[in-house]
Amino acid sequence: MIQLTALTEIPEINVGDNISKIIVAALSRQKIKLIPNDLLVIAQKIVSKSEGRLVNLKEILPSQKAIQLARKSGHTPQHMEVILQEATKVLRCENGVVITKTRHGFICANSGIDTSNVPGESTVCLLPIDPDLSAKKIGLGIAHSTNVNVPVIICDTFGRPWRRGAINLAIGSWGINPLKDYRGEPDSEGIPLKSTQIAVADELACAAELVMNKVDRVPAVLVRGYLYKDRKGCISESMLREEGEDLFL
Repeated sequence: MIQLTALTEIPEINVGDNISKIIVAALSRQKIKLIPNDLLVIAQKIVSKSEGRLVNLKEILPSQKAIQLARKSGHTPQHMEVILQEATKVLRCENGVVITKTRHGFICANSGIDTSNVPGESTVCLLPIDPDLSAKKIGLGIAHSTNVNVPVIICDTFGRPWRRGAINLAIGSWGINPLKDYRGEPDSEGIPLKSTQIAVADELACAAELVMNKVDRVPAVLVRGYLYKDRKGCISESMLREEGEDLFL
């Protein structure tokens, strides 16, 4: 049985805050002691805030390209400029939606830039520079304080092609292989599987969102009961397709 526990004792995060120490303190206040095979799913927003990934749009000078795309996207030119700065490619800009490929390799709306739950009307929040590294630092910090190696998944909300509704996806991970590889194992008829790889990091991120919610101020979830064996791998190395492998780019 998998158990999801919302960490509700986490204060507002400011630049420079130590997420590891804050989570360990929250666990203590909720009288939760980490055990082997626990893992943590943490919202991108608190990681980005602690790393200072906040931008005041009033300080942004938009380029001519940003001004042109702003007319199509419905964003302000300043917002559009930040979107472009965080992107390597603009894939679509239609009907008020901008789909980009970020510097990390994510395909998402607005380069993952968010305007919700940030201080000030002109402030936007960017994705962490290296979400895998952020997850590793948090995990090592928690292990140092608790003597328990707890995998960390950093999640964010993404939309999906062809389907309404957004879901949580893993954008960074440490201490757990984001993929569960069934290739070579026999199916129920004894036939070896050829291509099945399950994105367990995304599934765990989705499960955590059920108790996070978008408006309940729950930025971290303890997952207990999911048995994992392979601790190697991260999102950037395991999950992202090369352009030559992606049929939709």
